[in-house]
Amino acid sequence: MSLASFRPSTPLVLAMLAVSAAGCSSTDDSDDRHPGYADGGDYDPSDPSGDAGDEDEPAGTSGGEDGDDGAGPDEPPPEPDDDGIDNASEEQPLACDAQTDVTLFLSPDDSNSMSSPVQVREAVLSGWGSVQSVAIRTWEFFNYYDFGYPAAEPGGLVVTPSLAKDESGAEGDYLLQIGISSEQLTNELRPPMNLTLVLDTSGSMAGTAMDMLKETGFAIAASLNEGDTVSMVTWSTENAVVLGGYHVSGPNDPLLLAKLDELEPGGGTDLHGGLVAGYGLAEQVFAADRINRIVLISDGGANAGITDIDLIAEQSGTNDQDGIYMVGVGVGDASTYHDDLMDAVTDAGKGASVFIATEDEAWSVFHDDFISTLAVAARDVQVQLDMPPGFEIVRTSAEEISTNASEVEPQHLAPNDAMVFHQQLHTCAPELATDDAAITVTVRWRDAVTFEPRELVHQAAIGELLAAEADGGRLLKGAAVYAYAESLKAYKRADADGRTVTVQGAFAALEQAEAALPGDTDLAEIRSVLEALME
Repeated sequence: MSLASFRPSTPLVLAMLAVSAAGCSSTDDSDDRHPGYADGGDYDPSDPSGDAGDEDEPAGTSGGEDGDDGAGPDEPPPEPDDDGIDNASEEQPLACDAQTDVTLFLSPDDSNSMSSPVQVREAVLSGWGSVQSVAIRTWEFFNYYDFGYPAAEPGGLVVTPSLAKDESGAEGDYLLQIGISSEQLTNELRPPMNLTLVLDTSGSMAGTAMDMLKETGFAIAASLNEGDTVSMVTWSTENAVVLGGYHVSGPNDPLLLAKLDELEPGGGTDLHGGLVAGYGLAEQVFAADRINRIVLISDGGANAGITDIDLIAEQSGTNDQDGIYMVGVGVGDASTYHDDLMDAVTDAGKGASVFIATEDEAWSVFHDDFISTLAVAARDVQVQLDMPPGFEIVRTSAEEISTNASEVEPQHLAPNDAMVFHQQLHTCAPELATDDAAITVTVRWRDAVTFEPRELVHQAAIGELLAAEADGGRLLKGAAVYAYAESLKAYKRADADGRTVTVQGAFAALEQAEAALPGDTDLAEIRSVLEALME
């Protein structure tokens, strides 16, 4: 299908309007622009945590951070005026600025975090059949699913934009997707690694959680090279150093496997002591020419205090200094898991947050995708989007967006990976969106080894982007992934009678993506979750 002729079906448009009414789009019914840009100013998150991108939930409910939307299964959605925004000041139509070029800065939250879609899949397909306690963070769905963006040259990045008119919408409506992809790196050619496993062995880990902790450890052990070091500390009521700076013999080192197999749950929870012991071990073997990582594995039952977050942040390095980055691994049952802990510590630790509920997932994340989970290809990546006057972002998968670069936190990008930003755009001055008008994506980052600043500018004319045939279905897949995540948010907020309507938009977008990408396994997974949710 030509992207230039992409025409969302009428059912898709009607379904997205239903989703909006259920509360998953803009917080202002009179203006469907992205929250914080209705007045043309900087993005102003409405929730106290500053994570308005989690689920855009009104104040007074638990947002994407803790996965609880505050409403029972049959309760109506919260009143829109509970969102903390003064909607009265936004009721008047806004003047169209057809003179000023638009410059925005975008960022995902933890560019490799991907816990949310796994929790959704496991919660629904496990037979529990509900997503009420699952945190839905749209950008994590774009981190998790594969869009097949081209690999960059070593040390570089590649920008791949896709643009299509929304012919079924209003004049001046577009979809824009930006992929920023890194270099390919094999496990054999990566730098040596210092790994410190900080493992929750408290009593709550009994059962599936402990099984998945061990399976994650086994997958990591199978991915190690000769000369890599592993340290291991367990935390419950007391902390125990199991290994310290141990040099493995290669994949599946017998001693490491034995130590993992011996782990047993029991006792209380002393996360702080475990972190202090873990970072102490990591500091002893730290080397600037190695990948230095803490891997924290827990069922989420502990809480990270202020001192813990400070400890993690202090160890994460600065813009010109390497650090000990943290990967947070949630394990256990998706119906009871709360990922506040992992979301908080990985944000401070500049690493990924993942959820492991099955053996297959453990081996996918920590063996098949071992490099993209633990390594860094580009540091402090910042994305700038420049568009002609009159353009604005209506909705976006980005977690952070601002006209001020200093208000958007850069993120690291792993090898074998891509940052993906999916936007719904509108221009109030469509006469300026000529074929010759340009959309420019500028990416700034620091080299993974030298920390030298790098910059890549990709400029393309609107006509050129609209005429492109070689998108490979990425934009349609992005539209399906976006509709899937946003419909899940609306599903959580809707009453029992309205839940079927909230996912119609996801089914409609999914059908178009499947037509362009027959046999795509990610789309098949999304369909299986949606169909199970409707049973």
